[in-house]
Amino acid sequence: MIYKAQQTDVEHDGARPVLVTGATGRIGRAVVDELLAAGVPVRALTRDPAAADLPDGVEVVAGDFAEPASLDRALRGVRSVFLLWTAPPATAGAVIERIAAHTRRIVLLSSPHRTPHPFFRQPNPMAELHAGIERLIADSGLDATILRPGMFASNVRLWWEPAISAGEPVRWPYAAAETAPIDERDLAAVAARTLYEDGHTGGDYVLTGPEALTHAEQVRVIGDVIGRPVPFEELTPDGFRRATEGVWPRPVVDMLLDAWGASEGHPAYVTSTVADILGVPARTFREWVTDQWKAPL
Repeated sequence: MIYKAQQTDVEHDGARPVLVTGATGRIGRAVVDELLAAGVPVRALTRDPAAADLPDGVEVVAGDFAEPASLDRALRGVRSVFLLWTAPPATAGAVIERIAAHTRRIVLLSSPHRTPHPFFRQPNPMAELHAGIERLIADSGLDATILRPGMFASNVRLWWEPAISAGEPVRWPYAAAETAPIDERDLAAVAARTLYEDGHTGGDYVLTGPEALTHAEQVRVIGDVIGRPVPFEELTPDGFRRATEGVWPRPVVDMLLDAWGASEGHPAYVTSTVADILGVPARTFREWVTDQWKAPL
């Protein structure tokens, strides 16, 4: 995909803030930082403003998806909304209606459930949730951009850092299953750009890192960066279920096993969308490990 950026609306719409939902989480906070760096006024939605700990200059407003009427103050006068859904789906329709009553632009953080690759085609509750919200947005008439990130690079810290820090092998299923992990900073930069730059209405962007790596290769990269080999021991699917019993929800475990199993033997799905939109290459997995492995989660 070749993308040509159009003139941004930072100047001619500069007084109106962008509303970021999920602003205190990893992705939302990174979107806030990208918008501030671009000189865009930011309003952050959170259930507990006192605990938000966001940068100076961010307008923090209380609101809760579970109570759609509580969103009106946060939505008043915004130019666009970054929607990261963080609640049960029951109120999604009412939330989208309220957004549509205040602004025309929305950028949804969704998932690549429409992508023609076995890894992304396995049924799971998150894909069903996102598909439902996408339908609500389409019916609302909002000018929408859909972002569909693949596997997050930061997942490997949640999965593997305890074992690596303890000097133990990484014990994991499907050593040969490939993914193209995306650095969340690239995802946030794309999200910010689509929130304030013209030309993204109707965009349906699948976002990945720039390279395909197997699980075993990702572990080798981590070992290279930290300066010591990290052994990899392949688990069977049942072995992985036993290892995560009582620690991970079983539906999440089954979802991942289905996705990795279906994708084994298939090259990972890799897009150039990050580079096309930002005009600079997406960060590699090695760059992410070098920059982020020892940083706080």
